[in-house]
Amino acid sequence: MTRTALVVGIDYYAQFTKLFGCVNDARSVKKTLERHSDRTVNFDVRLLCGTGPGEAVSREDLKQAVRELFAGDPEIAMLYFAGHGHIETTGGYLCATDGRTGDDGLPLGEVITLAHQSRAQNKVIVLDSCHSGILGAHPDFPQTSELREGMTILTASTAEQYATEENGGGVFTNLFIDAMNGSAANLVGDVTPGSVYAHIDQSLGSWEQRPVFKTNVKKFVSLRKVQPPIALEDLLQIAQLFPKKDFDLQLDPSFEPERSGSPADAALPLPSPENVRKFGILQKYNRVNLVVPVGAPHMWHAAMQRKACRLTMLGEHYRRLVEKDRI
Repeated sequence: MTRTALVVGIDYYAQFTKLFGCVNDARSVKKTLERHSDRTVNFDVRLLCGTGPGEAVSREDLKQAVRELFAGDPEIAMLYFAGHGHIETTGGYLCATDGRTGDDGLPLGEVITLAHQSRAQNKVIVLDSCHSGILGAHPDFPQTSELREGMTILTASTAEQYATEENGGGVFTNLFIDAMNGSAANLVGDVTPGSVYAHIDQSLGSWEQRPVFKTNVKKFVSLRKVQPPIALEDLLQIAQLFPKKDFDLQLDPSFEPERSGSPADAALPLPSPENVRKFGILQKYNRVNLVVPVGAPHMWHAAMQRKACRLTMLGEHYRRLVEKDRI
């Protein structure tokens, strides 16, 4: 199925303070979403930019584009917006180029209504604007969110906070792009909304703007595929190398092809091609925190000292996934 995205960046405002990084952020997000890391097609992206009087995004333009985004039935319909946001007692708004008072922007209540009515399997809304955390909140009970199944919201800040720009771009969007480019990928190369939020959340301190994540899904969808840190064919062997939980895989010098060059090497067993192959995979596991040596500082020492290695908690998680054919 298709994946569609509407990406909006507005720097120029007729009445409000002009911004400087939103258009560049939008263009970077578009470039990231359009293709997976292997250059295969990902999202079909429509870009709207407000750079000046000759290239503006009016409220009417913005509302119509959002309406068209959520009118179809793709696998994913994603909205990304970078620009001014406004909040008052009646709710939150996305400010368009022609805004004058803030509350004449596109109401977030309309955005969420259009998304709720969409036939898209997954609706993802990403907002890098001030006060955007109010999106999805119940109008009478702001601390309560109302999201229909298939909805995911990720915003740069809470309802009370401003979203900041730094070094020519939004702090939130820089982290979002970093996450989408692989910093938030799992070991099979999938970047999900949850992992994107985790990356952004961990990157911002308690005294900085706090991202907000709201979702009502039965299963996270992959937003982008990147090159995994370990080849799938190697990862799939984890259940063979470690056939059960808490299994210690015994090592010996036949696993290690490298020798120290000392006279003592003559007493060591020769490297076994099969064990060397396995050890190469185990070392890859070790580099991505799936395996640790037991009673030795490094995998080389574990082999040469006839120690063992075992799965970490993360390694056991992936062992179970492979065992259950979930990967």
